[in-house]
Amino acid sequence: MTWRKSSYSTNGGECVEVALGRPQVLVRDTKDREGGAIAVPAGPWREFLSRLR
Repeated sequence: MTWRKSSYSTNGGECVEVALGRPQVLVRDTKDREGGAIAVPAGPWREFLSRLR
């Protein structure tokens, strides 16, 4: 699984990373990568992103 963070993120470490899984997207805090991740179903994740744009 490949974790990615936004190209808008700074190097201050205050951002989240996402990993595309099936059938969900995983989201984690870059400051606490070993602290676990939140799993979000792919459909609601796409809806969330579409509303941000």
